[in-house]
Amino acid sequence: MADAITVSGPVSGTDRTLSFETGKLAGQADGAVVARLGDTMVLVTATAARKVREGTDFFPLTVDIEERMYAAGKIPGSFFRREGRATDQAILTCRLIDRPLRPSFPEGFRNEVHVVGTIFGADQENPHDVLAINGASAALMLSGIPFEGPIGAVRMAYSTEGAWLPHATYQEGDASTFELVVAGRALGEEADSDVAIMMVEAGGTEHAWQYYEAGAPKVTEEVIAAGLEAAKTWIRESIELQRQLVQAAGAKETIQFTLFVDYGDDVYERVAETGADRLTAANSITTKTERNDALDEALDAVVGELAPEFPDREREIKAAVRSFTKKIVRKRIVSDGIRIDGRGTTDIRPLSAEVGLIPTAHGSG
Repeated sequence: MADAITVSGPVSGTDRTLSFETGKLAGQADGAVVARLGDTMVLVTATAARKVREGTDFFPLTVDIEERMYAAGKIPGSFFRREGRATDQAILTCRLIDRPLRPSFPEGFRNEVHVVGTIFGADQENPHDVLAINGASAALMLSGIPFEGPIGAVRMAYSTEGAWLPHATYQEGDASTFELVVAGRALGEEADSDVAIMMVEAGGTEHAWQYYEAGAPKVTEEVIAAGLEAAKTWIRESIELQRQLVQAAGAKETIQFTLFVDYGDDVYERVAETGADRLTAANSITTKTERNDALDEALDAVVGELAPEFPDREREIKAAVRSFTKKIVRKRIVSDGIRIDGRGTTDIRPLSAEVGLIPTAHGSG
């Protein structure tokens, strides 16, 4: 049996250790890492197709989480003797992993990539979802799949004493008022380099209101900003461990791949020149149906004007128009503070509620 290569380090501010191990399990995968926090263990494998499937015009990244009852020392019993379908929590965990991974592959990469996390151990204290994000990044770093990592992730819980707790356990989360899941990657090779935050999941806990009534400090924008800044410490720790793992185990040679682009730079430049005024005017219309009609007219006008200049490249022109439209929408939100329907960044839609709409539905009368 192959010898395992393991790196580990303490989680600052806690009595726990985060570790990554490779070389012992899933040797046929492009990359395989067992991530461990406390006694929670997740095996994450990463594999990629060597060729692009014909007709694929998107990046086919698939993330699966396999939850097994044996991880908690249980055996399926009663009528059902087998493991069931993926739980809602497993599906949400897949999405949580996908979000920071997907933008970390080269733009135009179309090879199918499959990331699978199998829960080996669940100690009922340390959640496996954030651990799986770190394990997925580590597996991809070793795999030879083109991946712009490593990525680190951490769950932060805001306690009733007003402190952010890193890698919060289930019990710490239940006893807190607010939780953050933050993922990011380092902007440099130095250990103290800044971290670019790539994903944030945030929400109040089930008993937050009771804690607030009991006098717990409120979660303000300043508190959340401080939590995001604090999270960078533990993101860096994960990133540094992954770099140590790559140095100790060695990464495989990068696979051969081809990048596919939706449009050429020459097409995009001409779309920006000829369609900027039309598309900006169309996107300034706040009524959805009128805006869509105006956008269709602008698209037809740009295609009609540029089609003779770029024969047989109408698909590229349309893709460039879509990309340029997204740029306009983002610019209005970030620079002007106006969303696509005319609301400001702090405005919400009018809310209303009615009763008695459906005579047979419980609770509607």
